[in-house]
Amino acid sequence: MKMKKASKFEKVAARCWNILNEGKPFTPVFVVGVFLLFHLASWGSAGFWMAFPMALGFTLPLLMIYFLYDYPLHLRWFLWIPTLAAGFMWYQEGMSSVLWLAVGLYFFFTVIFWGTIYYHLRIGTTLWNFTRFWKLVLKNSDTTSGNAQEQIPKVLMLLLALEAAYRHVTGTGEPQSVLTYAVFAVGLLVYTYLVHRLLFTWKPVPIAEYTPKVLPEQPLADKVYIVVIDGCNKDRLAIADTPFIDWLKATGTEYTNMETVYPARTVVCFSSMFTGTYSFEHGIKSNMVYKSGINCESIFDSLRTIGKSGSMLAVAHLVDAFGNKDVRTYTAVTKNDVVDRQILERAREIVEEEDPDLFIVQLISTDQTGHSRGVFYDEYLHKINEADQLVASYYEWLKERGKLENAAFIVCADHGQSDGIGGHGHLDEGERYVPFIMHGPMIKQGVRVDEWHSLVSVAPTISYLMKAPYPNKSRGTVLHDALQSDQKDEREEA
Repeated sequence: MKMKKASKFEKVAARCWNILNEGKPFTPVFVVGVFLLFHLASWGSAGFWMAFPMALGFTLPLLMIYFLYDYPLHLRWFLWIPTLAAGFMWYQEGMSSVLWLAVGLYFFFTVIFWGTIYYHLRIGTTLWNFTRFWKLVLKNSDTTSGNAQEQIPKVLMLLLALEAAYRHVTGTGEPQSVLTYAVFAVGLLVYTYLVHRLLFTWKPVPIAEYTPKVLPEQPLADKVYIVVIDGCNKDRLAIADTPFIDWLKATGTEYTNMETVYPARTVVCFSSMFTGTYSFEHGIKSNMVYKSGINCESIFDSLRTIGKSGSMLAVAHLVDAFGNKDVRTYTAVTKNDVVDRQILERAREIVEEEDPDLFIVQLISTDQTGHSRGVFYDEYLHKINEADQLVASYYEWLKERGKLENAAFIVCADHGQSDGIGGHGHLDEGERYVPFIMHGPMIKQGVRVDEWHSLVSVAPTISYLMKAPYPNKSRGTVLHDALQSDQKDEREEA
């Protein structure tokens, strides 16, 4: 069966799904949705539609604060302090009903709708997936709506405030003061800022300087082929059955401390990898892209300046960052046991039809298995093994056609999967450091580089290999440790 490209409908649907998938937009949408469902019987009253916007206005500053700030990893426990304070201030008789409705709908959405029905329809998981997915929701550490430890206290606090304001406006409950809401909002803002300022200390420090404008005298590679095994946990890869990747390591260069970027979400990571910089410059801050297009040059732009071509075969939402010109999409609505095979069949077609000088392929089955089934299970190891076999076949196919004679071949991940449970975003254990192997005639053999490096080095290293200008905001360092010709020492001597 031939791999289909993502349709216009799928691209729109992916953007709409991100409203519910990404944690920041989900929180206000879910809170307002639960409130409206709780008051469904009042929808026919004009008074309700007059009171609701006024009550929402009371709580808008609180919604904005929680939209601006995640509470990642161990900071999530600090969410319960404002939630308990809100309960002390605003809880009234009968409010437990709306709170229990919210908890019930949340677990229905995440465990039944998302973890079971959605994954069954999109990638073919069993309809019994809820028996495992509830564990992922409870333990998730990522930035999505499936992070119960972050979403539940946020939702409860906001619903308490909204319901109390509504009862005040309609005269059906205890009177509330605008000043009380204002003081609470200011207190929440100061509290949230201090918690993040003092305790959110594990984000990677960005490289301060831009990449030095030094290139080799001649291109080192005619072509560069990259396979990104999306969501591949480095530690699980180490114990999986991967003879081909093991061979790549033995006959190429492996970077053992290659760090991804923050937040470790797919569109953010790809944007950083192929621009050489971070969210604050390229502008992509989550999988939810509010303004299409990166804010700086990409490696594709750099290659065009020297008459070379680049292409990426990837899921639909990467179009939001790089545009249709550089991204060839495939449909992600495919059974998980065949999707990667079909992706690489489509990759072969693109190589034959377009022969790009830089070609990036994103494999998604490993990531989808981690999200839907977890990382500490045999299914995840099986998917890594499957990816290894498929990449080996793709490599041999390229080799048979002479495409690798003077080409660099890179296998890596964009991010890992957290804590063995299948999330990513906040750089929990298992997410932060990713597999990264370089191979080719210009790459040193049997080298293991243990020094720290960042995925922002991908774009400048491609530029260096192909003697193309660095993207204009590139901060990454060229991965000289892997290059046969020690250009770094020559540059320093000069």
